[in-house]
Amino acid sequence: MDERFVAADAALKAGRSGEAVDLIIAGLTDNPDGPLQAYRILLRKLWELSRYEEGALWAAKAVEQAPKDFELLNLYGVFLRRTAQYAEALQVLDRAIRLRPKEITPLVNKANIYNDMRNGPAAEALFSKLVRLQPRVPEYHRGLGRALWNQKKLGPAALRFRQSVALKKDYVDGWLDLSGIDNEMRTHADALATLDRAIESAPGESRLLMAKATILRQAGRLRDAEQFLLSLLPQADGQAWLHHQLARSIADFDRPRANVHYRRAIELDPDSVEYRLALAESLERTRQGSEGGHIDEAYKTLLGARASDVVDPVYTKIATEILIRVGDYAAADALGSFADIGRAWATSGRHTALLKHLARARSYEDRLELVHQHRLWGDQALDRAKRNPVVRPASPKPTSKIRLGFMSSDLRNHPVAYFCLPLFEHADRERFEIYCYSFYQGDNADRTQAHIASLVDGFRWRPDISDREAAQLIADDQIDMLFELGGSTHMNKIDVMAYKPARLSASWLGYPHSAGLTTIDYLMVDPYLNPDHAELMIEQPLIMPKTWIALGRLAFPDSHVINPEAPVRRNGFITFGTANNPYKYSPEMLAVWAQVVAAVPGSRFLFVRPEGGSEAFRTNLCAIFAAAGVAEDRVTFNAVRGAHMPVYNEIDIALDTFPQTGGTTTCEAAWMGVPTVSQMGEAIFERLSYSILNNAGLGDLCVSTPEDFVATAVRLAGDHDRIQALRTGLRDQLKASPLGQTEQFAKDFYDLIASTLDSRLGARKSA
Repeated sequence: MDERFVAADAALKAGRSGEAVDLIIAGLTDNPDGPLQAYRILLRKLWELSRYEEGALWAAKAVEQAPKDFELLNLYGVFLRRTAQYAEALQVLDRAIRLRPKEITPLVNKANIYNDMRNGPAAEALFSKLVRLQPRVPEYHRGLGRALWNQKKLGPAALRFRQSVALKKDYVDGWLDLSGIDNEMRTHADALATLDRAIESAPGESRLLMAKATILRQAGRLRDAEQFLLSLLPQADGQAWLHHQLARSIADFDRPRANVHYRRAIELDPDSVEYRLALAESLERTRQGSEGGHIDEAYKTLLGARASDVVDPVYTKIATEILIRVGDYAAADALGSFADIGRAWATSGRHTALLKHLARARSYEDRLELVHQHRLWGDQALDRAKRNPVVRPASPKPTSKIRLGFMSSDLRNHPVAYFCLPLFEHADRERFEIYCYSFYQGDNADRTQAHIASLVDGFRWRPDISDREAAQLIADDQIDMLFELGGSTHMNKIDVMAYKPARLSASWLGYPHSAGLTTIDYLMVDPYLNPDHAELMIEQPLIMPKTWIALGRLAFPDSHVINPEAPVRRNGFITFGTANNPYKYSPEMLAVWAQVVAAVPGSRFLFVRPEGGSEAFRTNLCAIFAAAGVAEDRVTFNAVRGAHMPVYNEIDIALDTFPQTGGTTTCEAAWMGVPTVSQMGEAIFERLSYSILNNAGLGDLCVSTPEDFVATAVRLAGDHDRIQALRTGLRDQLKASPLGQTEQFAKDFYDLIASTLDSRLGARKSA
C-alpha cells in the first residue's frame, strides 16, 4: 500500500484531518486506481471540512473508478447538491436509487434538492412518501413543511413544522422554520413567542438566539435587540456570533461601538467571510473620525476576501458600494452583469442596492431593466403585505378636511426636510390636515424635526416599529393621500406602501425612480422631469405646473456668504468641481469630465467630498484624469462633509454627474453663484438637474450628449464675464424663479392634491 495512505491513517487517528486529506489526495493523484476505501475516507473528511467543490471533483473520480458503488454515488450526489449542480445531482442519485430501490438515503437527498430548487410539488411528493414510510422522523415532516411553504401553502406547512418539534423538542431547524412561517403568516410578536418556546426547549442554541435578535430588528425594536444580546454577553462573551449580532443591532445609532463588536467577532472567528464583509460595510458607513481612513480600511478589508466568497447578493451589494466609492470600477463590473446583479439584489429583497445601480445604466435597455428590477422587488413586497393586511377603521374620519400624510425618516436636519418645509410653512389649513411619520433611529434633539412637528397636525415619530405596524398607524389616522419621501434610503420604510395604508399614495423627492410597488398611485414630477416614455415609470405622473421642488429657507439662507469675485478672476484659471456623491460616478462620466479639464488650458478640478481623504479614491480618480492628459496637480480634493457650502467659493463651474444627475447639489451650487453643466437623459434620475436648471433660467447649460457636454463646459469656461455675472446675480435669479417662490409652490402643490383627490374619488363614486 502507498505509504501516504498509511501516513494518512496515522494522521486521522491523531485528529489531524486536514493533513490526512492532503496525504490521500497526493496518493490518489499519483495513483487514481488506489483503494476505494481511500476515496470513501477522503470524501467523508472533505464533507466534514465543508470543502464541497473539492468533494465534487474527487467524488466524480471515485465514481469513475466504481460506477456501481452505492455509497460513492450517494456521496457524489450530496456534493453536487452543495455546489448547486442540481440537475447533475438528481441524475447521480437516480443511479444510486436504481442500485438499491429500497434505500431511503438517496430519496431524502433527492427530496432536499427539490426543495433547494423551489420545486415544491416534486419535493412534496417525495417527502409525503417518506413521512408515510417513517412517520416519526422529524426531519421528514420539516422537509414536507418546506415543500408546502415553497408552494405558499402556509397553514399546512406550519402544521408540519409543529409536528417536527413535537417529535423532537430540541429540533432547532424545525423551530427556526416554525418561527419563520409565523413571522410570514402572522406578526413579529407570534414569531418571537415561538422562539421563546424554542429557546426554552433548546437552551443556549446560538441559532435560536440569533433568530430572536433578527426578528427584533425586523420589528424595528433595535434597542430591545441590543438589550437581549447584552443580557447574553456575560455568559457568551467568547462567542463570535453574539458580537456580530450586537453590532448589527446598534449600528444605526452607535456606529463606533458597533465597529468594536464587529472587530471582536473577527478576532474570535477570523475565517468568517460574513464577519469581515460586515465590518467592511460598517467602516464604509462610519462618519466619525477619519472618514477617508475608514473608507480605505473598508476597501482593504474587502480586497482581503476571495473573489469566490463574494457571490451572495448581500456580499455583492457591500462590495459594489465600497468599490464604486473608491473608484475601482473594473472590480465592481467583475462582480456581475447589470441585469444579473440587479435582479439578484431585487429578488433577495435588497431594494437599497438599486439606488446605486442607477448610475450604471448605459443604454435604453438598461433603463427598462431597472424598471423590471424594481418590479421584481415590489411584487415580493406586495405578496408579503397581502398575507397580513392592515385593518381599516370602520367609522369615517371626524373631519371633512383632506388628511395629507408625509412619510420619511429624513424630516430632520436633512435635505429632504429642507425641500419639504415650504409645504409645512405655507400649509393650506382651510382644506388640509397634515400628518408626518418618521422612523429615524437617532435622538430627538434635532431642531429641524422639532420645528416641523410644531407646524403640522400630527408628527408620529416611531423609531421602534415594524413595517406592518407603521402601515396600521397610518391607516388608523385615516390618511386620504400619503407621500413617501425616502424610497429605500437609510431608515425609511418603503415596504409600508405595499400595505396601501392611505386611500391614495405617491412618491416624491427622496428616490429618483419608481419604487416598484403598484400600490403607489403617483410619482410627483414637473414638465421637465416627466419622462417622454411612459414605460420608464410604474406609477402615474403627478405633474406640478412648474417645478417639483422649491428651495426651503433652512437649506438656502442668505447667511451662506458668496465671495463676489469669481475664482477665475482671483486665480487666473478656471476651476471646475463637484460635490456629488461618488455612487453617481462612472469611468465613462469621469473620462468626459477629464476631457473638459484637458480642453481648458491651466484649469483645475476640485472634488468636494469626504472621499477626498481616501488614498484609494484619490489614486483611482487621478489615474482617469491622467489618461486624458490632466496632470495630478490639476486635480484637488477637499475632504469635507456637511460644511461644504463655503467651498463653492473656490469653484467657477460645477460639472454634473450622468446618467444619474445631481439634485440637491445642483441647487446648492446655484445658490452659491456656481452654474452647473448637465447632461439630461430619458429616465427621471437623468432629468433632475434638467428641471432645476430650466426653472432657474439656465436651460442652455443642459445638453443631451457627451460631446455637447464638453463643448458647453469649454464654452462657458471661456466666458469669464458670464461666470462673474452669475457669481453675483444667480442667487437673486433663483429667488425670482419658480424654485424660489415657495408660497406659490405650496399653493400649486395643495391645489394639485385637492383636484387629484376630487377627480379620483369622484370617479369612484360615479362608478
